[in-house]
Amino acid sequence: MSAVSVALATTWLLGLLMVPLLGSLLRSRVPGVREWLIADVTLIAAMPLLMLRGHISDFLSIVVPNILVPLASVTMYAGFARFLRRPPRWPMLLSCVAIIVPPLVYWTYVADSIPARVAIATGFTAATCIMIAVVVARHRAEGRMRYPAIATVCVAAVFAVCQVARGVYFLTLHNVGNALTFGSIPNVVLLCVGAAITPVLLMCGMMMVHDALLLHARDAANRDFLTGALSREGFASSGALLLANAERDGSPLACLAVDLDHFKAVNDTFGHNGGDKVLSEFVELVRSKLRPADVMARMGGEEFVILMPGATLDRAQASAEKLRKAAMQHTIVTDNGACTYSLSAGLAIKLPGESLNQLMARADRALYQAKVSGRNRLCIDDQHVPA
Repeated sequence: MSAVSVALATTWLLGLLMVPLLGSLLRSRVPGVREWLIADVTLIAAMPLLMLRGHISDFLSIVVPNILVPLASVTMYAGFARFLRRPPRWPMLLSCVAIIVPPLVYWTYVADSIPARVAIATGFTAATCIMIAVVVARHRAEGRMRYPAIATVCVAAVFAVCQVARGVYFLTLHNVGNALTFGSIPNVVLLCVGAAITPVLLMCGMMMVHDALLLHARDAANRDFLTGALSREGFASSGALLLANAERDGSPLACLAVDLDHFKAVNDTFGHNGGDKVLSEFVELVRSKLRPADVMARMGGEEFVILMPGATLDRAQASAEKLRKAAMQHTIVTDNGACTYSLSAGLAIKLPGESLNQLMARADRALYQAKVSGRNRLCIDDQHVPA
Protein backbone atom coordinates (compact mmCIF):
# COMPACT_ATOMS: atom_id res chain seq x y z
CA MET A 1 0.00 0.00 0.00
CA SER A 2 1.40 3.44 -0.95
CA ALA A 3 2.00 6.23 1.54
CA VAL A 4 -0.86 8.15 -0.03
CA SER A 5 -3.25 5.26 0.53
CA VAL A 6 -2.09 4.97 4.13
CA ALA A 7 -2.79 8.69 4.70
CA LEU A 8 -6.25 8.43 3.19
CA ALA A 9 -7.04 5.26 5.12
CA THR A 10 -5.89 6.89 8.36
CA THR A 11 -8.17 9.86 7.73
CA TRP A 12 -11.06 7.47 7.08
CA LEU A 13 -10.42 5.57 10.32
CA LEU A 14 -10.11 8.77 12.34
CA GLY A 15 -13.38 9.94 10.84
CA LEU A 16 -15.06 6.70 11.89
CA LEU A 17 -13.76 7.13 15.43
CA MET A 18 -15.15 10.66 15.55
CA VAL A 19 -18.71 9.56 14.70
CA PRO A 20 -19.63 8.07 18.10
CA LEU A 21 -17.87 10.92 19.92
CA LEU A 22 -19.76 13.59 18.01
CA GLY A 23 -22.94 11.53 18.21
CA SER A 24 -22.69 11.46 22.00
CA LEU A 25 -22.56 15.26 22.03
CA LEU A 26 -25.78 15.61 20.03
CA ARG A 27 -27.81 15.22 23.22
CA SER A 28 -26.11 18.30 24.64
CA ARG A 29 -27.97 20.38 22.04
CA VAL A 30 -24.90 22.59 21.69
CA PRO A 31 -25.15 24.49 18.37
CA GLY A 32 -22.68 23.30 15.74
CA VAL A 33 -22.34 19.66 16.82
CA ARG A 34 -24.83 18.46 14.21
CA GLU A 35 -22.93 20.25 11.43
CA TRP A 36 -19.65 18.76 12.62
CA LEU A 37 -21.14 15.27 12.57
CA ILE A 38 -22.46 15.81 9.03
CA ALA A 39 -19.03 17.08 7.94
CA ASP A 40 -17.38 13.99 9.42
CA VAL A 41 -19.80 11.60 7.71
CA THR A 42 -19.30 13.44 4.40
CA LEU A 43 -15.53 13.04 4.70
CA ILE A 44 -15.94 9.35 5.52
CA ALA A 45 -17.92 8.91 2.32
CA ALA A 46 -15.24 10.68 0.25
CA MET A 47 -12.15 8.78 1.40
CA PRO A 48 -13.00 5.32 -0.07
CA LEU A 49 -13.78 6.90 -3.43
CA LEU A 50 -10.35 8.55 -3.53
CA MET A 51 -8.66 5.26 -2.61
CA LEU A 52 -10.51 3.45 -5.41
CA ARG A 53 -9.07 5.61 -8.15
CA GLY A 54 -8.13 3.43 -11.11
CA HIS A 55 -10.70 0.81 -10.11
CA ILE A 56 -13.82 2.91 -10.65
CA SER A 57 -14.70 5.74 -13.03
CA ASP A 58 -12.92 9.09 -12.84
CA PHE A 59 -16.23 10.74 -12.08
CA LEU A 60 -16.69 8.66 -8.91
CA SER A 61 -13.03 8.65 -7.87
CA ILE A 62 -12.09 12.24 -8.73
CA VAL A 63 -15.03 14.58 -9.28
CA VAL A 64 -17.38 13.25 -6.58
CA PRO A 65 -14.83 13.12 -3.72
CA ASN A 66 -13.40 16.49 -4.74
CA ILE A 67 -16.89 17.89 -4.25
CA LEU A 68 -17.59 15.97 -1.03
CA VAL A 69 -14.39 17.18 0.64
CA PRO A 70 -15.20 20.90 0.07
CA LEU A 71 -18.75 20.21 1.27
CA ALA A 72 -17.31 18.69 4.43
CA SER A 73 -15.06 21.75 4.84
CA VAL A 74 -17.85 24.33 4.57
CA THR A 75 -20.12 22.24 6.79
CA MET A 76 -17.39 22.14 9.40
CA TYR A 77 -17.05 25.93 9.14
CA ALA A 78 -20.82 26.23 9.54
CA GLY A 79 -20.51 24.20 12.74
CA PHE A 80 -17.96 26.63 14.19
CA ALA A 81 -20.11 29.60 13.14
CA ARG A 82 -23.22 28.16 14.78
CA PHE A 83 -21.32 27.21 17.91
CA LEU A 84 -20.22 30.84 18.20
CA ARG A 85 -23.80 32.05 17.55
CA ARG A 86 -22.94 33.42 14.12
CA PRO A 87 -25.02 32.85 10.96
CA PRO A 88 -23.38 30.16 8.76
CA ARG A 89 -24.58 31.82 5.54
CA TRP A 90 -25.33 28.57 3.74
CA PRO A 91 -26.19 30.16 0.35
CA MET A 92 -22.72 31.70 0.17
CA LEU A 93 -20.99 28.49 1.31
CA LEU A 94 -22.83 26.27 -1.17
CA SER A 95 -22.22 28.80 -3.95
CA CYS A 96 -18.48 28.59 -3.27
CA VAL A 97 -18.63 24.80 -3.57
CA ALA A 98 -20.62 25.08 -6.80
CA ILE A 99 -18.04 27.46 -8.28
CA ILE A 100 -15.24 24.87 -8.14
CA VAL A 101 -17.27 22.10 -9.85
CA PRO A 102 -16.82 23.33 -13.48
CA PRO A 103 -13.02 23.68 -13.14
CA LEU A 104 -12.80 20.20 -11.59
CA VAL A 105 -14.79 18.71 -14.44
CA TYR A 106 -12.68 20.59 -16.99
CA TRP A 107 -9.34 19.52 -15.50
CA THR A 108 -10.59 15.93 -15.29
CA TYR A 109 -12.20 15.31 -18.67
CA VAL A 110 -11.03 18.07 -21.01
CA ALA A 111 -7.49 18.85 -19.91
CA ASP A 112 -6.50 16.11 -17.52
CA SER A 113 -4.23 17.83 -15.01
CA ILE A 114 -3.53 16.56 -11.52
CA PRO A 115 -1.68 19.78 -10.48
CA ALA A 116 -4.67 21.92 -11.43
CA ARG A 117 -7.11 19.72 -9.51
CA VAL A 118 -4.87 19.67 -6.46
CA ALA A 119 -4.42 23.45 -6.59
CA ILE A 120 -8.20 23.95 -6.70
CA ALA A 121 -8.84 21.53 -3.83
CA THR A 122 -6.05 22.79 -1.58
CA GLY A 123 -6.91 26.43 -2.26
CA PHE A 124 -10.50 25.84 -1.26
CA THR A 125 -9.52 23.98 1.92
CA ALA A 126 -7.01 26.69 2.83
CA ALA A 127 -9.70 29.35 2.44
CA THR A 128 -12.05 27.37 4.67
CA CYS A 129 -9.36 26.98 7.34
CA ILE A 130 -8.76 30.74 7.28
CA MET A 131 -12.50 31.35 7.65
CA ILE A 132 -12.59 29.05 10.68
CA ALA A 133 -9.58 30.80 12.24
CA VAL A 134 -11.16 34.22 11.70
CA VAL A 135 -14.62 33.37 13.06
CA VAL A 136 -13.16 31.71 16.17
CA ALA A 137 -10.69 34.54 16.80
CA ARG A 138 -13.31 37.26 16.41
CA HIS A 139 -16.25 35.73 18.23
CA ARG A 140 -14.88 33.72 21.15
CA ALA A 141 -17.45 33.94 23.94
CA GLU A 142 -16.49 35.92 27.03
CA GLY A 143 -16.00 33.90 30.19
CA ARG A 144 -14.73 30.79 28.43
CA MET A 145 -11.23 29.40 28.53
CA ARG A 146 -8.91 30.91 25.94
CA TYR A 147 -6.95 27.73 25.27
CA PRO A 148 -9.52 25.86 23.07
CA ALA A 149 -10.09 28.94 20.92
CA ILE A 150 -6.38 29.77 20.60
CA ALA A 151 -5.58 26.15 19.75
CA THR A 152 -8.29 26.12 17.09
CA VAL A 153 -7.08 29.35 15.51
CA CYS A 154 -3.45 28.19 15.46
CA VAL A 155 -4.27 24.73 14.08
CA ALA A 156 -6.51 26.18 11.35
CA ALA A 157 -3.83 28.71 10.37
CA VAL A 158 -1.11 26.02 10.16
CA PHE A 159 -3.37 23.81 8.04
CA ALA A 160 -4.12 26.73 5.72
CA VAL A 161 -0.40 27.36 5.18
CA CYS A 162 0.26 23.67 4.51
CA GLN A 163 -2.57 23.49 2.00
CA VAL A 164 -1.28 26.53 0.15
CA ALA A 165 2.21 25.00 0.14
CA ARG A 166 0.88 21.75 -1.33
CA GLY A 167 -1.02 23.59 -4.04
CA VAL A 168 2.02 25.69 -4.98
CA TYR A 169 4.21 22.58 -4.98
CA PHE A 170 1.96 20.82 -7.46
CA LEU A 171 1.76 23.83 -9.73
CA THR A 172 5.55 23.60 -10.13
CA LEU A 173 5.29 20.04 -11.48
CA HIS A 174 5.15 19.31 -15.20
CA ASN A 175 3.86 16.41 -17.23
CA VAL A 176 2.07 14.84 -14.28
CA GLY A 177 -0.11 12.19 -15.84
CA ASN A 178 -0.60 9.48 -13.28
CA ALA A 179 -1.13 8.94 -9.57
CA LEU A 180 2.42 7.67 -9.00
CA THR A 181 3.63 11.24 -8.76
CA PHE A 182 1.64 11.53 -5.55
CA GLY A 183 4.29 9.37 -3.92
CA SER A 184 6.95 12.09 -3.86
CA ILE A 185 8.23 12.89 -0.37
CA PRO A 186 7.12 16.59 -0.22
CA ASN A 187 3.64 15.69 -1.35
CA VAL A 188 3.30 12.75 1.05
CA VAL A 189 4.27 14.99 3.98
CA LEU A 190 1.85 17.72 2.96
CA LEU A 191 -0.85 15.18 2.12
CA CYS A 192 -0.57 13.63 5.59
CA VAL A 193 -0.99 17.07 7.12
CA GLY A 194 -3.95 17.75 4.84
CA ALA A 195 -5.51 14.41 5.68
CA ALA A 196 -5.54 15.39 9.35
CA ILE A 197 -7.34 18.70 8.82
CA THR A 198 -10.93 17.64 9.36
CA PRO A 199 -10.33 15.16 12.22
CA VAL A 200 -8.06 17.56 14.11
CA LEU A 201 -10.36 20.57 13.65
CA LEU A 202 -13.29 18.44 14.78
CA MET A 203 -11.29 17.60 17.91
CA CYS A 204 -10.74 21.32 18.43
CA GLY A 205 -14.47 21.83 18.10
CA MET A 206 -15.08 19.13 20.70
CA MET A 207 -12.65 20.89 23.06
CA MET A 208 -14.70 24.06 22.69
CA VAL A 209 -17.93 22.14 23.35
CA HIS A 210 -16.36 20.55 26.43
CA ASP A 211 -15.38 24.00 27.71
CA ALA A 212 -18.91 25.34 27.06
CA LEU A 213 -20.51 22.41 28.91
CA LEU A 214 -18.17 22.89 31.87
CA LEU A 215 -19.01 26.59 31.96
CA HIS A 216 -22.72 25.78 31.82
CA ALA A 217 -22.40 23.26 34.65
CA ARG A 218 -20.39 25.72 36.74
CA ASP A 219 -22.93 28.46 36.09
CA ALA A 220 -25.83 26.15 37.00
CA ALA A 221 -24.11 25.24 40.27
CA ASN A 222 -23.66 28.93 41.09
CA ARG A 223 -27.26 29.92 40.36
CA ASP A 224 -30.56 29.51 42.12
CA PHE A 225 -32.58 26.96 40.11
CA LEU A 226 -35.88 28.87 40.50
CA THR A 227 -35.00 32.49 39.79
CA GLY A 228 -31.68 32.34 37.96
CA ALA A 229 -30.13 34.72 40.49
CA LEU A 230 -26.78 33.76 41.96
CA SER A 231 -26.81 31.22 44.75
CA ARG A 232 -24.96 31.79 48.04
CA GLU A 233 -21.93 29.98 46.60
CA GLY A 234 -21.96 31.99 43.40
CA PHE A 235 -22.41 35.23 45.32
CA ALA A 236 -19.48 34.46 47.60
CA SER A 237 -17.20 34.11 44.57
CA SER A 238 -18.50 37.14 42.67
CA GLY A 239 -18.71 39.26 45.79
CA ALA A 240 -15.12 38.50 46.78
CA LEU A 241 -13.95 39.61 43.33
CA LEU A 242 -15.95 42.86 43.45
CA LEU A 243 -14.71 43.57 46.96
CA ALA A 244 -11.09 42.99 45.93
CA ASN A 245 -11.51 45.31 42.93
CA ALA A 246 -13.05 48.02 45.10
CA GLU A 247 -10.27 47.69 47.68
CA ARG A 248 -7.57 47.84 45.00
CA ASP A 249 -9.03 50.79 43.08
CA GLY A 250 -10.46 52.67 46.03
CA SER A 251 -13.82 52.71 44.27
CA PRO A 252 -17.16 52.57 46.11
CA LEU A 253 -19.17 49.36 46.50
CA ALA A 254 -22.81 49.42 47.56
CA CYS A 255 -24.63 46.49 49.15
CA LEU A 256 -28.43 46.37 49.07
CA ALA A 257 -30.26 43.77 51.17
CA VAL A 258 -33.83 43.18 50.00
CA ASP A 259 -36.76 41.29 51.51
CA LEU A 260 -40.22 40.93 49.92
CA ASP A 261 -42.81 42.08 52.44
CA HIS A 262 -45.25 39.61 54.00
CA PHE A 263 -44.23 36.85 51.62
CA LYS A 264 -45.86 34.16 53.76
CA ALA A 265 -49.18 35.84 53.05
CA VAL A 266 -48.37 35.72 49.31
CA ASN A 267 -47.81 31.96 49.53
CA ASP A 268 -50.96 31.48 51.62
CA THR A 269 -53.10 33.50 49.21
CA PHE A 270 -51.71 32.50 45.83
CA GLY A 271 -50.15 29.12 46.61
CA HIS A 272 -46.52 28.12 46.43
CA ASN A 273 -46.60 28.12 42.62
CA GLY A 274 -47.83 31.69 42.74
CA GLY A 275 -45.12 32.57 45.24
CA ASP A 276 -42.49 31.01 43.00
CA LYS A 277 -43.75 33.08 40.09
CA VAL A 278 -43.52 36.24 42.18
CA LEU A 279 -39.91 35.46 43.05
CA SER A 280 -38.97 34.68 39.45
CA GLU A 281 -40.62 37.78 38.01
CA PHE A 282 -39.16 39.94 40.77
CA VAL A 283 -35.66 38.85 39.75
CA GLU A 284 -36.47 39.73 36.13
CA LEU A 285 -37.69 43.13 37.31
CA VAL A 286 -34.44 43.72 39.20
CA ARG A 287 -32.38 42.78 36.16
CA SER A 288 -34.27 45.30 34.05
CA LYS A 289 -33.62 48.10 36.54
CA LEU A 290 -29.98 47.53 37.47
CA ARG A 291 -26.75 47.83 35.49
CA PRO A 292 -25.07 44.82 33.85
CA ALA A 293 -22.17 45.14 36.31
CA ASP A 294 -24.46 44.79 39.34
CA VAL A 295 -24.63 41.35 40.99
CA MET A 296 -27.77 39.85 42.50
CA ALA A 297 -28.12 36.72 44.62
CA ARG A 298 -30.95 34.89 46.34
CA MET A 299 -29.85 34.24 49.91
CA GLY A 300 -32.86 32.12 50.82
CA GLY A 301 -36.65 32.32 50.68
CA GLU A 302 -37.63 35.84 49.73
CA GLU A 303 -34.30 37.39 50.77
CA PHE A 304 -31.97 38.87 48.16
CA VAL A 305 -28.75 40.85 48.13
CA ILE A 306 -27.43 43.15 45.41
CA LEU A 307 -23.89 44.47 45.01
CA MET A 308 -23.42 47.65 42.97
CA PRO A 309 -19.74 48.24 42.12
CA GLY A 310 -18.73 51.85 41.57
CA ALA A 311 -22.02 53.17 43.00
CA THR A 312 -21.80 56.10 45.40
CA LEU A 313 -24.36 56.45 48.17
CA ASP A 314 -26.53 58.86 46.17
CA ARG A 315 -26.50 56.69 43.10
CA ALA A 316 -27.16 53.47 45.03
CA GLN A 317 -29.97 55.12 46.98
CA ALA A 318 -31.59 56.37 43.77
CA SER A 319 -31.36 52.88 42.22
CA ALA A 320 -32.80 51.26 45.33
CA GLU A 321 -35.73 53.69 45.47
CA LYS A 322 -36.36 53.18 41.77
CA LEU A 323 -36.51 49.43 42.36
CA ARG A 324 -38.79 49.78 45.39
CA LYS A 325 -41.28 51.93 43.48
CA ALA A 326 -41.18 49.58 40.50
CA ALA A 327 -41.98 46.64 42.78
CA MET A 328 -45.03 48.47 44.16
CA GLN A 329 -46.35 48.87 40.61
CA HIS A 330 -45.49 45.32 39.57
CA THR A 331 -48.56 43.12 39.14
CA ILE A 332 -48.02 39.41 38.64
CA VAL A 333 -50.75 37.20 37.22
CA THR A 334 -50.86 33.81 38.96
CA ASP A 335 -53.23 30.87 38.63
CA ASN A 336 -55.05 32.17 41.70
CA GLY A 337 -55.33 35.79 40.62
CA ALA A 338 -53.30 38.97 40.29
CA CYS A 339 -50.67 39.55 42.97
CA THR A 340 -49.06 42.81 44.04
CA TYR A 341 -46.26 43.12 46.54
CA SER A 342 -43.76 45.50 48.09
CA LEU A 343 -40.24 45.26 49.40
CA SER A 344 -38.09 46.50 52.23
CA ALA A 345 -34.42 47.24 51.70
CA GLY A 346 -31.28 48.13 53.60
CA LEU A 347 -28.33 49.90 52.00
CA ALA A 348 -24.69 50.04 53.09
CA ILE A 349 -21.57 51.43 51.42
CA LYS A 350 -18.27 49.56 51.85
CA LEU A 351 -15.90 50.98 54.43
CA PRO A 352 -12.10 50.83 53.95
CA GLY A 353 -10.71 47.42 54.90
CA GLU A 354 -14.18 45.97 55.44
CA SER A 355 -14.90 42.32 54.58
CA LEU A 356 -17.85 41.17 52.50
CA ASN A 357 -19.53 39.64 55.55
CA GLN A 358 -19.17 42.88 57.49
CA LEU A 359 -20.63 44.88 54.60
CA MET A 360 -23.57 42.50 54.29
CA ALA A 361 -24.15 42.57 58.06
CA ARG A 362 -24.54 46.35 57.96
CA ALA A 363 -26.92 46.11 55.01
CA ASP A 364 -28.93 43.48 56.92
CA ARG A 365 -29.05 45.77 59.94
CA ALA A 366 -30.45 48.57 57.78
CA LEU A 367 -32.96 46.10 56.29
CA TYR A 368 -34.13 45.15 59.78
CA GLN A 369 -34.64 48.83 60.52
CA ALA A 370 -36.77 49.14 57.39
CA LYS A 371 -38.94 46.23 58.51
CA VAL A 372 -39.52 47.47 62.04
CA SER A 373 -40.24 50.96 60.69
CA GLY A 374 -43.28 49.72 58.78
CA ARG A 375 -41.88 47.94 55.70
CA ASN A 376 -42.07 49.10 52.06
CA ARG A 377 -39.17 51.48 52.61
CA LEU A 378 -35.42 51.88 52.26
CA CYS A 379 -33.12 52.45 55.21
CA ILE A 380 -29.44 53.36 55.02
CA ASP A 381 -26.78 52.19 57.44
CA ASP A 382 -25.46 55.15 59.42
CA GLN A 383 -21.80 54.15 58.95
CA HIS A 384 -21.79 55.02 55.25
CA VAL A 385 -19.04 56.96 53.53
CA PRO A 386 -20.26 60.40 52.37
CA ALA A 387 -20.80 60.59 48.61
